[in-house]
Amino acid sequence: MRSSDSEGQADVPGQEADTTVDLRSAAEEAGIEAVLQQLDQELIGLRPVKARIREIAALLVVNRARQQVGLDTTAPSLHMSFTGRPGTGKTTVAERMSKILHGLGYVRKGHVVTATRDDLVGQYIGHTAPKTREMLKKAMGGVLFIDEAYYLYRPENERDYGAEAIEILLQVMENNRDDLVVIFAGYKDRMDVFYQSNPGLSSRVANHIDFPDYSADELLAIARLILAQENYRFSDEAVAVFGEYIQRRMQLPFFANARSIRNAIDRARMRQANRLFNRMGSHLTKLDLMTIEAEDITASRVFQGEVEGLDPSQPITG
Repeated sequence: MRSSDSEGQADVPGQEADTTVDLRSAAEEAGIEAVLQQLDQELIGLRPVKARIREIAALLVVNRARQQVGLDTTAPSLHMSFTGRPGTGKTTVAERMSKILHGLGYVRKGHVVTATRDDLVGQYIGHTAPKTREMLKKAMGGVLFIDEAYYLYRPENERDYGAEAIEILLQVMENNRDDLVVIFAGYKDRMDVFYQSNPGLSSRVANHIDFPDYSADELLAIARLILAQENYRFSDEAVAVFGEYIQRRMQLPFFANARSIRNAIDRARMRQANRLFNRMGSHLTKLDLMTIEAEDITASRVFQGEVEGLDPSQPITG
């Protein structure tokens, strides 16, 4: 090894020490900023999640720059864990993460394949391995997103084949880490138990990202964003009423954050359409066709303490 040019400064093998790189150009060329901006536009809130995704993107850009100037760089472990309740944006973030990985050349295709236990675990001997390998084959070159991953592990059932699926996943996560990223997702408390029960799996998942619940204000902003994307709007009275709807819905069972809000918007649109249909024969303006009124929301069963979509004979508790 040659002596360093100055005390305390090591040589850079194969390149001059003053070689420069332009990280901004590298990020723009890979489309990173565009993806991050799209994430900001699509998802309200989630600042800790967006900050963590930006950190991972920054690490990947810098790693590629280091390779370009001849620095030995260990490929980072990119397997991830997304924890949080339903409707907090986990699937959307997985899709944007896959675009970042593809833009930087970490995966060949950049697609996302979503799987659950039923897609991976068989019901009899010899059934699990081909099912799991088929899903891995579909996901190769992109991201395998395993939702409610804790259902893979059922220690109370000695005849369960989930452990076999986990073993296959572990092998492929290690051997094909340069062309496949696996994201495990689910409720945080159950995922914590899942990782504690599977230390080999936990050691291969370097990036743990927790998705917080949305606040009531954020949920209202999400509702207005959904409406705008579909060329609808709330009347002033409907804004206030929908804010009350959110407060009530958050207290009822099976609340799923943005997913529940989208479902509520779909039902409000249906009531609006029925209200306008009943005015058949009268002239409707463009604004009429766009506007969700308070009555389209107050007709919801949520204002009677019930969850829409469930059997009305079943009482709501909690």
